[in-house]
Amino acid sequence: MEQRISLITLGVADVGRARRFYEQLGWRGQEVEETVFFQAGGMAVVLWGRGKLADDGGLDDRGTDGFGGVALAQNVRSRDEVDQIMAAAEQAGARVTKPAAETFYGGYAAYFTDPDGHVWEIAHNPGFKLAEDGSLVLPDFGA
Repeated sequence: MEQRISLITLGVADVGRARRFYEQLGWRGQEVEETVFFQAGGMAVVLWGRGKLADDGGLDDRGTDGFGGVALAQNVRSRDEVDQIMAAAEQAGARVTKPAAETFYGGYAAYFTDPDGHVWEIAHNPGFKLAEDGSLVLPDFGA
């Protein structure tokens, strides 16, 4: 298996509501057969009905009543950008779960959940470089 991800699919209760939320953050999607696709750098983020996603994966849907052990993250170029994105997310209907603050690694980060409870971290990490296109370049950790 190659070390890459092609798609991240978020199971959502209401595809239209979820699309409106992400579009209020400036994302632009394309809808095909009740599924919304957003180009996100070299990968895609997909919004699909939660029940359909569970059925497709042969899973029992246990609902959205708790933390699922996964967080999506977007690293940005500055602390100001963290604050701007968090304000836009809250205005679009996100629930801020951790306001922006200094981090143990010398950065600045905050967390929110989208209307379906998907966890997002928005972070400025001066140790992680971003290419011109926004893609993350991990440092050499000296392993």
